[in-house]
Amino acid sequence: MIDHIGIGASDFAASKAFYAAALAPLGVSVMMEVTPEQTGGYHGVGMGSAGKPFFWLGNDGPRGSGIHVAFAAATRAAVDAFYAAAIAAGGRDHGGPGLRPDYHPNYYAAFVLDPDGINVEAVCHAPG
Repeated sequence: MIDHIGIGASDFAASKAFYAAALAPLGVSVMMEVTPEQTGGYHGVGMGSAGKPFFWLGNDGPRGSGIHVAFAAATRAAVDAFYAAAIAAGGRDHGGPGLRPDYHPNYYAAFVLDPDGINVEAVCHAPG
């Protein structure tokens, strides 16, 4: 099951305005924003509905194929297992398992780059 997807924009402000306008008729709006100060350089906006951002737009331009895919994990142990299996299968570390409280207090995730450089994530939203 996919939890969310993200794309990089070469012109973040223009793309943010475009998606905000284009997705509004579908009931999708900006749910949250993370700043470069919070993340160490990444500026992203999460858009979604019903309190859940599921489409992310970032300032980092097209990366890899320009795609970030996050898969939902039922437990933090499953996130850890995903990371170990992905590294063992030839993935490259892009952020080991751990909490990402800038997103929300229970956001536990791990990130790897696949052989083509696509940023793949497993995320568990449940409390520890």
